[in-house]
Amino acid sequence: MLLDAQFWPFLVAITLLSITPGVDTLLVIRNTARGGLGDGVLTSLGICSGLFVHAAVSALGISLILLQSAWAFGMLKLAGAGYLIWLGVGALRAARRGQGLPVAGVVGEDARVPAWRPLREGLLSNVLNPKTVVFYMAFLPQFIASGDPALAKSLWLAGVHFVVANLWQVAVAVLVGRAGRWLASAAFSRWLNAVTGGVLVAFGVKLAMTRAPG
Repeated sequence: MLLDAQFWPFLVAITLLSITPGVDTLLVIRNTARGGLGDGVLTSLGICSGLFVHAAVSALGISLILLQSAWAFGMLKLAGAGYLIWLGVGALRAARRGQGLPVAGVVGEDARVPAWRPLREGLLSNVLNPKTVVFYMAFLPQFIASGDPALAKSLWLAGVHFVVANLWQVAVAVLVGRAGRWLASAAFSRWLNAVTGGVLVAFGVKLAMTRAPG
């Protein structure tokens, strides 16, 4: 069941998906710049932990209920959009104040944010994303045979996605972390806050305008 013929196409597809730039990559870059490599890794762990939630609800049929209910999908969509906009507005406010990003190892350990914060930001950005709900509901069943236990197979595939996505996002965090002193400059900090804030707000607005499938 674990390494059947359907596994390898899944691995290729999920790898291509993981390295495609999007909100997850942007959030890892932003948080690594804000708090160092540790924050980037914790953000990645939070993001990828949300995959197990989507796999479970997909296997249990909750995703189908969400997709068939315009009200439920709309509430999830607005919650996700509101969260992205909230993150974006926070970054834009920091850019307007000229606030520098506290890069660990450059400005000191006392500037680092609590460990729960990047974990929470990563987890919520993933769990509240209805596009991931739609993706898992449409994508995972293609790799689950009729005789497979749906929940166990879904969680196994999510585990593979977890490893692949983490490897990619941690690699991105390492690259960003190596540029720590450059990222700590006030001018670059303002620019990065402004860009990431604008993009997150744009993602949020676009998500809020997305229509329910079907």
